[in-house]
Amino acid sequence: MLAGGAGFAYWRIGARTEEAPFVTTPVQRGNITQIVSSTGTLQAGVTVQVGSQVSGTIDKLFADFNSKVKAGQVVAQLNQDKFRAAVDQAKANLIAAQSNLAKAKVSVEDASRTLARTRELRKRELTAQSDLDAAQTAYDAAVAQLEVNKAQVAQAQAAVNQVTVDLNNTVIRSPVDGIVISRNVDVGQTVAASLQAPTLFTIANDLAKMEVHSNVDEADVGNVWEGQDVTFTVDAFSSRRFRGKVYQVRNAPVNVQGVVTYNAVARIDNKELLLKPGMTASVQFLVSRQENVLAILNMAMRFRPPDEKDEAQDLLRQERSRRAKPVGTRRTSRAGGIGSGGGARGNRRATIYVLRGNKAQPVEVQLGITDGSRTEIRGGELKENDPVIIGLSTAASAAGSGVANPFQPQRPRGPGFR
Repeated sequence: MLAGGAGFAYWRIGARTEEAPFVTTPVQRGNITQIVSSTGTLQAGVTVQVGSQVSGTIDKLFADFNSKVKAGQVVAQLNQDKFRAAVDQAKANLIAAQSNLAKAKVSVEDASRTLARTRELRKRELTAQSDLDAAQTAYDAAVAQLEVNKAQVAQAQAAVNQVTVDLNNTVIRSPVDGIVISRNVDVGQTVAASLQAPTLFTIANDLAKMEVHSNVDEADVGNVWEGQDVTFTVDAFSSRRFRGKVYQVRNAPVNVQGVVTYNAVARIDNKELLLKPGMTASVQFLVSRQENVLAILNMAMRFRPPDEKDEAQDLLRQERSRRAKPVGTRRTSRAGGIGSGGGARGNRRATIYVLRGNKAQPVEVQLGITDGSRTEIRGGELKENDPVIIGLSTAASAAGSGVANPFQPQRPRGPGFR
């Protein structure tokens, strides 16, 4: 029995010796794509809202939802009775003004003849000077009245033109070629254009060419530029990925409850007419792509051995007890944070741990781009298939304080040992 217990204990010791206290993953080669993700809305490249410049009642509709229209095509008509009556009244006023103008011309001619006779009589001294003055005054008044009547004719003509324009505006025409994506009125409905033109139709110029308008966070807008490749998906075709290019990154900030974003517009080809205005798109802006490069899991950069964690806690407590650094002091980070000038340029550095000889050995590496789960390795003493530590093993974690320093051998416990 004693020999059997000793043999079992020796087997347990061997098993614990062979089991590494860390969880590792090999360094592998692969493709890494760095992207900026955002949510956007699909819109037609050119969208025109067709309204009415005059108030009235919708008498006829010549277009409906999804109707294809041409530029100049009639899409609606208001009731024209009131406008036709206004045109008739304006034309009648114009005729009256023209008649008064003709009468004024006759008066000028009569006053001119009277003035000529009075002058001749005055030369012969057959009439008084006052008669000549009266004839001159009558002539000047007739000429002035003629000018007034000419102005009245022009005013009446302008009134005719105005009511004619209003009459023509009762016929609503499409300003562009396209398709009706929205109709907001029905026959018999009254539209009022007192303050602003009411929208009757919304026409998309060409649904074969669409745009995705997405709000990019201010922290990511530096990685978005014109001409950049874009991919996106919509819920209607979740298994299909559509492609396009960034057309414009607008400088106007959008501030919603303190969150600042910028509008990025991407143009896409929609020849199959699968995409519709208003769809929500999950947009991905391609920042960089590296193929067949060494890569590690991001978990490896966050791992620290237990003894280093204790030292880090001590340093943190000491730092908190000191005064804060002056404003503007630049901080550095081994993981390639903001202060290290990292990003997509690949000059970030980090310290990772590789399992060598059943021990964690620190290795400093130069980082490249990341896709959120893996990071490119651009430099450092790291080779393909090297076991990189990403955490403690289950047995080491369960041991608790017994694995506080994995570099020290553990005393085996079991039957026959104390």
